[in-house]
Amino acid sequence: MKRSEQVDAVSMFRDIFLRRGSDSYLGEAVTMSEHMLQTAALAEHEGADDELIAAALLHDVGNYADEFSAYSPTDTFDKRHDVVGAELLAPYFCRRVVAAVRLHVAAKRYLCAVQPEYFSLLSVASVHTLALQGGPMSPREVTEFKRHEGFADAVRLRVWDEHAKVPGVATPTFDDYMPLLRRIVRT
Repeated sequence: MKRSEQVDAVSMFRDIFLRRGSDSYLGEAVTMSEHMLQTAALAEHEGADDELIAAALLHDVGNYADEFSAYSPTDTFDKRHDVVGAELLAPYFCRRVVAAVRLHVAAKRYLCAVQPEYFSLLSVASVHTLALQGGPMSPREVTEFKRHEGFADAVRLRVWDEHAKVPGVATPTFDDYMPLLRRIVRT
């Protein structure tokens, strides 16, 4: 990939983020952009490296893939935004970023299985999507999930994800993260 294509990839994600970021976030009290920026800010505050901050910033980009089918509390199926988002990011970012995005929903299921108190942290929308996503993992699923190379990153991302739903929190902007994204976009 040429350097100009790298900048175009970052600009493409910026455009999507700015154009769709004001969308409602699954019925939460924050918008999509507020949620993703809060997630990235939590990662940054915890001292995560650039790749994990990028994954935190872009973890829900799969929600933007379908212009006409936003989440609804009456949904009866999982729209697989984790898989869709990973596929959108794969041509531009390393396996670690893609894996964290792909596994962040599985990490919610994992945490609900191994830390029952985690379930009490979930918002109403997260409880609804958890049911659509298969509920807490079975013991066999837990064992399989822990074998994934990106297991630990996905769990960290998921914890930030659940805490990134607070109205009015000041965060950096997407533009503030563009230099970071440009540093790690695939060459």
